[in-house]
Amino acid sequence: MQRKEKRFSVRAFHCLTALLFTVCNLYCTLALTGHASGKCVSPGGSFPRFSSEGMPPRKSLKGSNDLTSCRIFRKKTCCSAAQTHPILLSIRKLASEGEASQECLALWELLECSICDPRVGVRPGPPVICKSFCDSVLQACADAFFAVDSLTEILMPCGSRDMICGRGLEWTSSGSQFCQLAGFSVIEPMDKSAGLENPFCFDGRTSIEMLDAWDRTSQTDSSKKVLDSSLLQEFYQWARQLDTGERISWAVGGMVLTAGIIFMSKRRGHSYRQKQAAFQRTKNMLEVRMKQQSVITFSPKSKKGGKKR
Repeated sequence: MQRKEKRFSVRAFHCLTALLFTVCNLYCTLALTGHASGKCVSPGGSFPRFSSEGMPPRKSLKGSNDLTSCRIFRKKTCCSAAQTHPILLSIRKLASEGEASQECLALWELLECSICDPRVGVRPGPPVICKSFCDSVLQACADAFFAVDSLTEILMPCGSRDMICGRGLEWTSSGSQFCQLAGFSVIEPMDKSAGLENPFCFDGRTSIEMLDAWDRTSQTDSSKKVLDSSLLQEFYQWARQLDTGERISWAVGGMVLTAGIIFMSKRRGHSYRQKQAAFQRTKNMLEVRMKQQSVITFSPKSKKGGKKR
């Protein structure tokens, strides 16, 4: 019964993929055409609501609401533990059941932490991600395992209770689609030679450069003493070369972004084969159905009497 319920959630996810893309594009349009208000605006969708809704981004407060991940943004952010704790759990799943590389862990967390970028938090709709960054994430996470959350129908790292998991490239070969399936909006910056102003999108690099500028101009922030200059230099060098998809293995004291780096992947051969076989069966069945129907109407009653292969 449990296997059937899991297959149901993945089938529903694929049947509603077109609708999801439509909603993502609608949110993306809203985010691009709407001006940043300077105050925190909850993104909606599967993202938790900001507790600082209607207020400007500010320094994260210590205590129960302090950031549990994405701490590199704690100087100025709309996030609290409500946003960062789920990200921390996601990274742990990606490191263990997802069998992700260190590079994948770092880029996936940076993608999820985009919501904590102060420039992202003041714009309506889900975080808008640059296409080039999405390509880098998929390239790094091509062999990591992901599944569909049964509640949100969003692509997330594979967990121990997920019966159907597939590698990143098995879900999609498009970086843009990969980010969209994960609940983000995506744009491709326009050619500057066309004379058009590029709309904002999160690419990771500019966020790190901005944080570097804050660190240099802030003379009273005691956290500067914690940061090791050589590690910071390595961090910024990686950020500037983000599109090359280099492997990274570093940590930056208490300001570390990549919580997932500290978790080691554990390969489970038998579990992997079971999940891979279930995923492939479901994917093949869905591909046949989607070819047969140009418009798919999903009804739970239609599942009655279905036979397992």
